[in-house]
Amino acid sequence: MLKAATTLALLAAPALATTQDDVLAAQLRPGWQTENGSRMAAIELRLAPGWKTYWRSPGDAGIPPSFDWSGSENVKSVRLHWPAPEVFEANGMQTIGYHERLVLPVEVTPRDPSRPVRLSVVMALGVCDEICLPATLELTSDLAAPGAPDASIKAALQARAHTAGEAGVTGVACQVDPITDGLRVTARVRLPDPGHPEVVAFETADRAVWVSEAVTQREGGELVSMTELVPPNGAPFALDRSGITMTILTAGGAVEVKGCPAAP
Repeated sequence: MLKAATTLALLAAPALATTQDDVLAAQLRPGWQTENGSRMAAIELRLAPGWKTYWRSPGDAGIPPSFDWSGSENVKSVRLHWPAPEVFEANGMQTIGYHERLVLPVEVTPRDPSRPVRLSVVMALGVCDEICLPATLELTSDLAAPGAPDASIKAALQARAHTAGEAGVTGVACQVDPITDGLRVTARVRLPDPGHPEVVAFETADRAVWVSEAVTQREGGELVSMTELVPPNGAPFALDRSGITMTILTAGGAVEVKGCPAAP
């Protein structure tokens, strides 16, 4: 288990880092019980200066995190609330993630709200600076009710991506064309220009489908973004348009657009 007691003195010396414990510390923040009976907790990661870890869809050169909650007790379901990530450019490659600190809110629905909840996670992730290290965390916490307000968790929840409605999206249309080894998706999203460069990250319901880095441009009030989707068998396939998520990232935050309907 990676213990929360890993010292910040170690975190201050990335040049000497050779192991996970040198650059990464973690804990489960127990949080509070919500009005609907769920528990709002969080995974907190602290990384050495200059080090980063990755968002759920990290880009071609990133390492996607994975979570195993099977060791938990009295847990029916777990939902992650991702704060808006950053875009990193290095050596001509784009990755998406977080640097130095991440508080990742975890909403836990208990099987029996009247009983105690014990949250346990095994998290596999990548951490990178000039080199990349695979890391594994084993974290456990009792989530007592009612718990207590946690400013760090609340700030992370406020930093989530805006919904399409919140961001002023007035239309979404996607053209899907077959290519030799999969599909090309061209999305046109009508939303106000934020005045900053925009990066679009596409996700599909099927995580086995490889998604290319999107090519994105502005055409007035429309954001036009194109990506290619390649399944494991390397052939065109039936796309679940409702399972497409587009996250539009800018210096001012993020917008999450769900669904990729055909043009009317």
